[in-house]
Amino acid sequence: MAYVKWAFILIFWGSVAALLHYTLPQHDVVRIVNTYEERQELNDWTRIFWASPDDQSANLTNRDVQFIQAVRPNGKVVVYRNEDTGWGWPPYFKFDTANLYTEANDAISTKEDPEWVAVTHYGWRSEILSIFPNAVSIKPVDGPDVRIIPWFNIIFLILFFALLRAIWVRWRRFREAKVVPMIESVEDGYYAASDALEESRGRFQKWLDSWKSK
Repeated sequence: MAYVKWAFILIFWGSVAALLHYTLPQHDVVRIVNTYEERQELNDWTRIFWASPDDQSANLTNRDVQFIQAVRPNGKVVVYRNEDTGWGWPPYFKFDTANLYTEANDAISTKEDPEWVAVTHYGWRSEILSIFPNAVSIKPVDGPDVRIIPWFNIIFLILFFALLRAIWVRWRRFREAKVVPMIESVEDGYYAASDALEESRGRFQKWLDSWKSK
């Protein structure tokens, strides 16, 4: 039972960590090199990694998606998709895909004359699954070495774990005040009933023995 308990705990917290890592905003300092639009096939088991801005797109097996190609300061390439999130999940309420696409085109630069920008995004990049992080905003920065402190993530995680601790403390108090006494009462009743049953069996056995002696 202990192994099952710890396996459940690891799976639960691993799922929570994965959800937070996928959903919370991340920041990349990059140089934008190109933007393009491409038709993407939406598989049933990877559809959750693509935005569904309206009811019609939810029924489509493919659609045109805008992409932003960029290069990190270390030379590694990164590709972002540019899709509205609408009122769905994650709750970024992004409706300015066209504006962001224009900003990305305006920020295109060359290796000889680089223009560095900070791209705020969420999601994961997987070449095997053909999924891309979704760009949320683009902001010019002074250079490739600029340091961006994720204040939103820090505040959110502090409040999130504070809420979890508050729930745990209240549950522990409720358990000690209500659940534990109830369990102990049930156990006491069970043991009392067992003792009474054992005593009755003893008396019945004595009664049978008394008949045998006659």
